[in-house]
Amino acid sequence: MAETNGAEPFFTIDGDRLVPGPHAGSPWAPDMMHGRLFGGLLARALEQEHAEPDFHFSRLTVDLFRNTKLVPVRVETQRVRDGRRIRVADATVYAGDAPVARASAVLLRRGEQPTETVEQTPAWDVPSPEEIGSPRVQPSSWPPPFDIWMLDADGEPTSSWNADGRRRAWLRDNNELVAGESPSPFVRVALAGDFASPLANFGTHGKLEFINADYTLTLSRLPLSEAVGIEATGHLSEDGVAAANCTFHDTSGPIGYCTVTAVANPAPK
Repeated sequence: MAETNGAEPFFTIDGDRLVPGPHAGSPWAPDMMHGRLFGGLLARALEQEHAEPDFHFSRLTVDLFRNTKLVPVRVETQRVRDGRRIRVADATVYAGDAPVARASAVLLRRGEQPTETVEQTPAWDVPSPEEIGSPRVQPSSWPPPFDIWMLDADGEPTSSWNADGRRRAWLRDNNELVAGESPSPFVRVALAGDFASPLANFGTHGKLEFINADYTLTLSRLPLSEAVGIEATGHLSEDGVAAANCTFHDTSGPIGYCTVTAVANPAPK
């Protein structure tokens, strides 16, 4: 498993509860838990209770329908279907007795790759985080607790979120999600999935125009590198509702896609 750099974990275990640290807050409010952490916790629980070596997590849908303060949470899972080639499982995050987020996962059995060629999504032509060097400091009132390397449409490092064309970024978590556990590749990509929304839904005038209600990862394989690459490849919106998608990469090539639905972020009054 990948190692972290010793930064404080987001959660510690207390019986069946996961107790958040103060840095688990979001850019919306320091005492509101960041939704990306729900995705990580849901992936962690699904992997712990439903993974098998012959099965691959091919899809993860995370529904983010309620925020919560920085209070202890717990995660429950359920096996929905257990077939020879497919397994389906659900998970829910609870704050007290209230569900705050849920996920559905599809696991498919690995097998022989077909011999006929199917045209594949090409690898992106951008430098790796190691080639870029230290991540640039992002001008923000909320310093993100993860490394970001923003890239412009030409693959050049930038600190701007306002670029026209396809936005690209590398993302790398440095904190343990849960104390004493190095995040697995599945947990890393689940955490990164929430970043598809700001990357695809950020306006050209420096404002996040839409807030995501969910995200769905479809993965042909899990990332081999700690850093996950995200390329915004589409955005459509009308009447305050948006749909967007991104292609996900690791340092070896593309690994899958992420789609999000989002609602308009109201202007401050």
